[in-house]
Amino acid sequence: MSYIVPSTTQIGHVHLKVSNLDKALEFYKDLLGFQITQRYGSSAVFLSAGGYHHHIGLNTWHSKNAPPAPDRFCGLYHTAILYTERTELAIVLQRLIEANYPLTGAADHGVSEAIYLNDPDGNGVELYWDKPKDDWTTDADGNLNMVTEPLNVQSLLAEIAK
Repeated sequence: MSYIVPSTTQIGHVHLKVSNLDKALEFYKDLLGFQITQRYGSSAVFLSAGGYHHHIGLNTWHSKNAPPAPDRFCGLYHTAILYTERTELAIVLQRLIEANYPLTGAADHGVSEAIYLNDPDGNGVELYWDKPKDDWTTDADGNLNMVTEPLNVQSLLAEIAK
């Protein structure tokens, strides 16, 4: 019999090896807005949204001053950060635009809207908002109809003015 993970299971955090803790903090804390919950000397830090013990761990234990991992190797493709409201995604997108931070993509996936970028170490980051589940569609077999269509960035940014 195959095992199915309980539906209440969640991904708790991601812990990333980074080359420079200060540069990583400029991105995750100063730009994206995560708050520091704990430091481990000068080699590691935990960050959180909303007071959780940590959503993101950053360390230089084995990676201080190391170059980014090659694109064509196995490893983490991206970390996905889920925003509860569309307005929250619009606000972080506006912050990225104002900081002239380079984006690697943006998409409407039918079930979600997403912004893609890389952190200072080349780790992929997806910032996204899920559309209401009632708006998700499925095919005849019950599989989600997920797509990759252009994101209407102007419509997203208009959320800020509401």
